[in-house]
Amino acid sequence: MSFCKVFYFCFLLISGNNAVATFHSVLQYLPSTAVSTTLQLQELRYQMRLMSISAYIIPGTDAHLSEYLAPRDARVAFMTGFTGSAGTAVVTQSKAALWTDSRYWVQAERQMDCNWELEKDVSVSSLAEWLISEVPSGGEIGFDPFLFSLSESQFSAPPVSLVFVDANKIMCLFAERSWQTKVEHIRNQMRDNPYEPTALLLSALDETAWLFNMRGNDIPYNPFFYSYTLLTMDEIWVFLHMNRLTDELKAYLNSSCTGPLCVQLKNYEDVLGHLKTYVAQPGVKVWIGTEYTNYALYEIITPQDKLMTSSYSPVLTTKAVKDDKEQQILRDAHVRDAVAVIQLLMWLEQAVPKGTETELSAAEYVNKCRSQQKDSRGPSFETISASGPNAALAHYSPTEETNRKLTVDEMYLVDSGGQYLDGTTDITRTVHWGTPTAMQKEAFTRVLMGNIELSRTIFPSGTRGVNMEMLGRRALWQVGLNYGHGTGHGVGNYFGVHEWPVGFQSNNVPFRPGMFTSIEPGYYKDNDFGIRIEDIVVIVPVNTKYGHNYLTFETVSLVPYDRKLIDTSLLSSEQLEWLNNYYKTIRELVGAELDKQKLKEEKDWMLKHTEPFSSASVCSSSLTVVALAIALLHNLV
Repeated sequence: MSFCKVFYFCFLLISGNNAVATFHSVLQYLPSTAVSTTLQLQELRYQMRLMSISAYIIPGTDAHLSEYLAPRDARVAFMTGFTGSAGTAVVTQSKAALWTDSRYWVQAERQMDCNWELEKDVSVSSLAEWLISEVPSGGEIGFDPFLFSLSESQFSAPPVSLVFVDANKIMCLFAERSWQTKVEHIRNQMRDNPYEPTALLLSALDETAWLFNMRGNDIPYNPFFYSYTLLTMDEIWVFLHMNRLTDELKAYLNSSCTGPLCVQLKNYEDVLGHLKTYVAQPGVKVWIGTEYTNYALYEIITPQDKLMTSSYSPVLTTKAVKDDKEQQILRDAHVRDAVAVIQLLMWLEQAVPKGTETELSAAEYVNKCRSQQKDSRGPSFETISASGPNAALAHYSPTEETNRKLTVDEMYLVDSGGQYLDGTTDITRTVHWGTPTAMQKEAFTRVLMGNIELSRTIFPSGTRGVNMEMLGRRALWQVGLNYGHGTGHGVGNYFGVHEWPVGFQSNNVPFRPGMFTSIEPGYYKDNDFGIRIEDIVVIVPVNTKYGHNYLTFETVSLVPYDRKLIDTSLLSSEQLEWLNNYYKTIRELVGAELDKQKLKEEKDWMLKHTEPFSSASVCSSSLTVVALAIALLHNLV
């Protein structure tokens, strides 16, 4: 009999009728090797309810039916805590069970918490009988067809039915690696460091949030909570506001045990005293990232031989590189976000000529549009909604005192973003509803040229953004224009909209595949107008004719630029080709999402604004030169 069953039986004898109501307290008595799965199951069951699925099967394999799995495919381990190489899990709204063979029975009972039942008969008939007994007649059982062989997919268990389910839709909780996996990964980096740190101190709020897959709401627009973490090879201390912790969260962090994967929870104010006690021990060395460690903590770590520094902690540099799943869901978030921005631009195009809308109403409208998108959690920063001279202030946000009415005679700049459960977005578009001046049109086009040149550049892996940042400015420099802010910053998966250490500044880390950054050149004419074009891009490998290990950017922001502000005669043929390919991508990806949301008017607007540009205007200057030469030759003859 398993530990959970024995304990529950004894608990019933002691507690009588009140036992069930308080049974969650037994979690604190589980072995330190048991992994709390309450939050994973809650999220999975929520997704199942949305899809009207009575049960979901989770096999211990990948899309190639491998026996040994990459961490990204370890679904059974993430859901159950069981890390053996053979196992199948099934979840219903009220039960969860794991089937594995006799090699792993003891291991499974030690690693699984009391949410799970261990089934020791691994036959297909055993699983089928269990499903028939637990799933109501007519119920549907979901499974990912990529994870089942041909013979397994023929399995049926009347009177219930199997239905194909896209794992990306229902198993979205696998977006993040388990916190235990992350902790071990960071510890491995500590072990491999030649300076031999014994502890890592985390001070930036997104470090603790990322490491433990947790979010909070202490900071406006950012899903963070006040915290510090001190991580050693065999202990974990997290300092936060204890009165806000739930029993489920304590169980999730294995806070009742003292093993290497048990989180010791301490009061937020205790970090100074605890750090003092730790560094007083002989033979310790604390690793800190200097960019995000305050002086009060730094000065405690004495003498100097107990201190090890780097610009950024290994948590920040690891978090900067998104795995395949994180990349995909961040892309997905940008597709949905594009719908909201398109809704704003279409509405403004129709409403501004009527003379009733303002900077504030536009900001409110785009935030409303985002709130209606799947998994929306509000804006990622205060919306910059600026017209005319207000747009000349790079980071202006409207107030009741400064709010201006939008008109067809002025440029309008909107810089906005959203927080979604799968990603953080940030996008800027500049438009004109009337007739722009020649200077406005040229300035906009040159800003666009800078955006395109950076986006299409190919560079060796490990190149720093600061070494290519000038590409975003070159077209402006050619006519004596410039901008006074940075050219780009990192962005996270439901984290900060400005996520360091990625970007184009001198203190940013070299680019690697899987990093996301913004590209946002601009131009601002004092007391007149402002222009900025901002897109989020992901760094991806690229094949070149001769060299290997080269990278480029792929744009994931998917909103068209204002056509009337683009002077295509200034664009090179390569830039125009990039622009047309970008518009093709918008049509494919955003068009499908607009169809899915049944937004026909918005799709028509998008199609109109993503018509491919003709290459004739690009070649016009060359043709004129040729025609002139022919005319001169004719006259000479």
